[in-house]
Amino acid sequence: MIVGTRGSKLALVQANYVKKCLFNIIKEEISINIVKTTGDKITDSQLYNIDSKGLFTKELDKAVLEEEVDFAVHSLKDVPTDLNEDLEIVAVPVRETPNEVFISKYQWDELPKKSSLGSSSLRREAFCNHYNKELELKPIRGSIETRLNKVINGEVDATIMAEAGLKRLNLTQHIQTRFSLEFFTPPAGQGALAIITRKDSSSKEIIRKINHYNSFQEVLAEKTVLEELGVGCQWPIGSVAKVKNNKLQLYSILLSQKGEILYKTNIEGHIKEAYKLGKEVGSLMEDYV
Repeated sequence: MIVGTRGSKLALVQANYVKKCLFNIIKEEISINIVKTTGDKITDSQLYNIDSKGLFTKELDKAVLEEEVDFAVHSLKDVPTDLNEDLEIVAVPVRETPNEVFISKYQWDELPKKSSLGSSSLRREAFCNHYNKELELKPIRGSIETRLNKVINGEVDATIMAEAGLKRLNLTQHIQTRFSLEFFTPPAGQGALAIITRKDSSSKEIIRKINHYNSFQEVLAEKTVLEELGVGCQWPIGSVAKVKNNKLQLYSILLSQKGEILYKTNIEGHIKEAYKLGKEVGSLMEDYV
C-alpha cells in the first residue's frame, strides 16, 4: 500500500504512526508519497482572508481519487465537512489531546498589553479579544518549528498552538500555559487524525481495524456541528466532545471576531448519538452565525 501525506515533519510523523499501526496488522511495508498542498505554499496570509476550504487536503484527496496513493493521512481538523462523495474517512486512530497551548517567554496572565501574537486563526483571535488581551496580531504560518522559532527569535512575543502537534514532535518543553478546553476551546477535530480512502477501496477493511471508536464518535459530533452550520474550521467556533462511560458530552461556543460570546452550549447523550448531538448543536447555533 501507498500512503499520501504532506511533507512537514509533523505530517510525516503522523503518516509513520499510521504506517506502524497498519504494519502491526498486515506485516507488510507501506511506502510514503509526499504531496504538496495549496496550504503549504501560502505563508503570509490570515487563513480567514482566503478560501481555506480543503486548503491542506484537496491535493492529497485528488491523489487518492486518482489512485496514485491508496489512502491519505490528514489532521482531521483540516478535513472539509463536505468530503468528496467518492471518499470516506475510514478510520480515526486514538486521538491525542485536543487542548490549545500558549507559547511565549511570558505567562498568559502576565502578557503585556500591545504584545504581538502570531496567529492566522480567527477563532484564536476571537478568544484573545474575549479575554481583553489587546494584542497586536501578526500573520504567522508554516511548520510548528517555524512558528516556534518566530517566538524564540523575538519576531513575535507569543503564539498559540495545538498541544497535539507539540506532543507528537516532542516539543512540549516550549509550552508556557496549557488552556482548559472550556477556557480556550479548540476547533472541531483537533488532535485527531483522519485516514481517508476511496469508498470502493479494497484496503478499507484493513484500515478500519485501526479505528478508535470513542475518538471517531467525538470528532463526528464536533464536525457535524460545522456541517449543520455549513461553515469551515476557520470560523470563530470552538467545539469539543468527550466520551466517558458510553456518554458523549459536546461543548460548543461561537464568538464574534471582537470576542463576544454569541452562543454556547453543553449537551450530553449516548455515545451512539454523536451525529444527532452534533446536528442538534448546529441547529441551535445557526441563528447566530
